[in-house]
Amino acid sequence: MRITKRTNIAVRLLMYCALNEGRLVTKAEIAERCNISENHLAQVVNQLGQLGFLTTQRGRNGGLSLGRAAEDICIGDVFRQVEGGLPMVECFADVDNTCPLVSACRLRDALTAAGEAFYGALDGVTLESLTCDNFDLQRILAPVSCPAPTVAHA
Repeated sequence: MRITKRTNIAVRLLMYCALNEGRLVTKAEIAERCNISENHLAQVVNQLGQLGFLTTQRGRNGGLSLGRAAEDICIGDVFRQVEGGLPMVECFADVDNTCPLVSACRLRDALTAAGEAFYGALDGVTLESLTCDNFDLQRILAPVSCPAPTVAHA
């Protein structure tokens, strides 16, 4: 199974916010640290905000933060809601289905079970379990500090 780019961005974004709990983060810093285009990121921020995973604050001192505690964010829910019921294969789509085997295909049932197992495995994973004590992830996603100003000596 392959997840969409949008879901990949959503999880990276949520991990970044979880590791920076207690402060508002900006789209620009997330884009830089997570290697995401700001345009794609803006779309995902909007969606995650509407779904309640993020809280957004507009304005000069605005930014993003988690909409609920990291331990309350189930990765299975994130995947289901961001993927939005995209069909796994053509025969799952009502409108675009041109497969002539639908009425006799047994693979469809097996694929349905596989999809449910995939999401079921993610239901046991919380955002906190991905980020808590993950020091390698913290090192990778740590905000870039501004260099200390240099003082000219006369």
